[in-house]
Amino acid sequence: MKFEGIYTPLITPYGDDFAIDYNGLGNIIEHLIESGVTGVISGGTTGEYYSQSDKERIALMRFVNQQVKGRVRVMAGVGALRTEEAEQFAEQAKAIGVDAILVNAPSYVLPTQLELAEHALAIDRAANLPIMLYNYPGRTGTMMGAEFLDRVSDSTNFAAIKESSGDINQLHMLAQEYPQLQLSCGMDDQALEFFAWGATSWVAAGANCLAREHVALYQACAINNDFATGRRIMSAMMPFLQVLEQGGKFTQSVKYGCELSGLTGGRVRKPLLELNEDDKRQVERVIDTMRTRVAQITDQQLQEGTSAVAV
Repeated sequence: MKFEGIYTPLITPYGDDFAIDYNGLGNIIEHLIESGVTGVISGGTTGEYYSQSDKERIALMRFVNQQVKGRVRVMAGVGALRTEEAEQFAEQAKAIGVDAILVNAPSYVLPTQLELAEHALAIDRAANLPIMLYNYPGRTGTMMGAEFLDRVSDSTNFAAIKESSGDINQLHMLAQEYPQLQLSCGMDDQALEFFAWGATSWVAAGANCLAREHVALYQACAINNDFATGRRIMSAMMPFLQVLEQGGKFTQSVKYGCELSGLTGGRVRKPLLELNEDDKRQVERVIDTMRTRVAQITDQQLQEGTSAVAV
């Protein structure tokens, strides 16, 4: 399976009673498909899977797959503390009919590289689906290093890796030593660097509310190999991406961005708390500026392309 384009890890909109707002989620999915994303992900960290019951996670997998109806790719996150639990989520994902699964290290456990490999391989056997690995030691405490990657490479199901360590040396290592693993950007404020090193996809939480802008950067860099335009778009996006990656209120900011975009962001579940007014003003400011600047850049590119064709 080729992982190309923008994959959006879906938020989970909650109402004031903290129940899942499926209508709001359906509207987000439709907006994303119209905006040109390649795939959506159920059960990612952005979706607050850690605050959901097993029944809710499986119901969300099923709803997302049914809403998409094959129009874009559907991936399901199967992260869990216990290997057996992750296997069960993987089996459910297979039965529901998703295209691929997202596999991360279990948080807090701190397994060795061998133990982590056995965990991932057990999930692989349970699902027999294409797998995107998710390396985020900042959340899990465990790096997916060379020993782990060497051990899982025997299975061709391990097709891609979402690299979110923030360590540029890890990016270089993956690009040079593991070309069989399709590289996916998982550190939003390093997207330009990832595309320069050959990333074929971007798992972009900010695309929940700003999908077209994320698609524009992917198009410039990964499709057109136009890094001059890519740098301009990235410069326009950087304040927003830095708010997400460095602001400490990642999910809340994405959800509020959805509200600003006319979509349903909804509440967050505990232990997360809502944004305060200062946080909201910051998100509003960076989104407004980003939208204006990216639109100017893409409009200019379109005009230049039209002029060239006319000549």
